[in-house]
Amino acid sequence: MLCSSTRIILRKNQILGPISAFLLLTNQFSNNSKQTHLRFSHRSSVSLFSKPIRTEFSRPLLFDFRSVRAMASQSQTESVHNFIVKDAKGNDVDLSKYKGKVLLIVNVASQCGLTNSNYTELNQVYEKYKDQGLEILAFPCNQFGAQEPGSNEQILEFACTRFKAEFPIFDKVDVNGNNAAPLYKFLKSSKGGIFGDSIKWNFSKFLVDKDGNVIDRYAPTTSPLSIEKDVKKALGIA
Repeated sequence: MLCSSTRIILRKNQILGPISAFLLLTNQFSNNSKQTHLRFSHRSSVSLFSKPIRTEFSRPLLFDFRSVRAMASQSQTESVHNFIVKDAKGNDVDLSKYKGKVLLIVNVASQCGLTNSNYTELNQVYEKYKDQGLEILAFPCNQFGAQEPGSNEQILEFACTRFKAEFPIFDKVDVNGNNAAPLYKFLKSSKGGIFGDSIKWNFSKFLVDKDGNVIDRYAPTTSPLSIEKDVKKALGIA
């Protein structure tokens, strides 16, 4: 049976990183214990993070396991910036290049009933806010009604010639199913839809903040101009 207080022997002035401290403590105490008093065998200086904590013999130190778990988990949290994708010409693009930018990520199609309105409004939003830190990342997808059947070259020509799109067009991807692009798996897990996580149709949209965190998700029928207020807020100009 575990006690509410336990002696841990540490070398004088020993420094523990957050993960090491967490493992040491969880080996000593019950996971069901919310708070535990630690007693040290002699005067020592123990650093769990950046500031040392001075302790003396028989003087208890109150420790909260939940705080350590939260900090350890947060340090491993993914963001959009962790991913590498392919552009339309097959080159690797490290999305960390967009750190400090607000992103609007959209799965596009050339033969959809939503194509004209979305490409037109995406261009308008991009032209208005690109100099203030907005980037639109377009990922062609042929999973919805086979409405993006062309090659990457044909898709680029369509977007750039017909709509004068200046934002980047990436490699065609799957957004649902076992072969879904890792980026889209992350986007969906970060912001699920009303009827489940799967992408429902062409021109679903994800708004991503400057740190790579998914802020919001919008349905295919949500027009780009209607989310302008959210874009401005993410840019810090609302």
